[in-house]
Amino acid sequence: MIGSITQKAGQRSSGRETEGGFIVEEAAVQREKVIVCTSIIGILANLFLAGFKAAVGLAAHSIAVILDAVNNLSDALSSVITIVGTKLAGKEPDRKHPLGYGRIEYLTAMIVAGIVLYAGITSLTESVKKIIHPETADYSTVSLIIIAAAVVVKLILGAYVKGQGKKVNSASLVASGSDASFDAILSASVLASAIVFLLTGLSLEAWVGAVIACFIIKSGIEMMVETLNDILGKRTDPELAAAIKKTIGEDPDVHGAFDLFLYNYGPDKNYGSVHVEVNDTMTADEIDAMDRRIQFNVFKKHGVILTGVGIYSVNTKNDEAGNMRRTVLETVMAHDYALQLHGFYVNTEAKQMTFDVVLSFDCDRAQAIAELRGEIQALYPDYCVNVQGDIDVSE
Repeated sequence: MIGSITQKAGQRSSGRETEGGFIVEEAAVQREKVIVCTSIIGILANLFLAGFKAAVGLAAHSIAVILDAVNNLSDALSSVITIVGTKLAGKEPDRKHPLGYGRIEYLTAMIVAGIVLYAGITSLTESVKKIIHPETADYSTVSLIIIAAAVVVKLILGAYVKGQGKKVNSASLVASGSDASFDAILSASVLASAIVFLLTGLSLEAWVGAVIACFIIKSGIEMMVETLNDILGKRTDPELAAAIKKTIGEDPDVHGAFDLFLYNYGPDKNYGSVHVEVNDTMTADEIDAMDRRIQFNVFKKHGVILTGVGIYSVNTKNDEAGNMRRTVLETVMAHDYALQLHGFYVNTEAKQMTFDVVLSFDCDRAQAIAELRGEIQALYPDYCVNVQGDIDVSE
């Protein structure tokens, strides 16, 4: 089952591959087309704006307008890199990379962030030079109209690109769209400084350029940090984790879902593992059927491929085990650092007890486990108590 789902989600071919009515291949191809087409539109728009702004800036001796044009060029270059990254990330899995090349999109996003950061630093340097050695700007009515038109174009472009990015779950497009909308605000500030100069004779060009440069640098740093988080691995989205656990919990044989780990191999390429609690009376064939149902339903509803479903056995054969579970639960959860207890199982004949505790990141894990083991051991001195400390990886 896992192999079937993995193949359909990770590989691409000329045919239409389905799993329960879901056309994975077609969706992947369509996503790539949307990203490429949207990026091309962004390239053309930014090159058009950069040309006009550069002409206006040079004619008016405006460093702010020139830097705004440079920003448009960096946006165009970012779109080019986004296209390249999307194409490379769409390569079919091979022996060396059996889970595909999806993470290349994160690497290209890092390159884009570096370009933005470099553009911001360069712009700030030039602005400081103009502050020290100012030049008088000379605006015309035509230049003001061009700048105003650029503001409108950027607002429309930003809304379009961001909308397309959300539609196909492309962080690069969403970031580009947000950046374009932000550029519109910056261009509006350039327009405002030009109007102030014409009305009062007060030149704010270099200062506005410095402010624009600072915002560009800030944007580059934020993009870099976000991409680093994607590469390093960040906490699972709480809404997605809750939704997946709810889907698993809807299975009639499941008492609860725990230890959900998700591994991302690029946009819309998520793999994971989970533990579920089931009755200790279930047979191997019943567990196998449940396992397959869970994998299929999670993939169908959330696009996540569960590569492993671990089993926690729940005592159902005697009341003594149930009473012990309630006592242990009350004792463990009395501590603030204990976030959850699961996987409890006790063998009353062999005098063995085991359970997992999700521990807060704020505590000393070794000390917390030793404390819990000591308390439970004191309650049940005849038992061998095994306490496993789990990481708080998802909600």
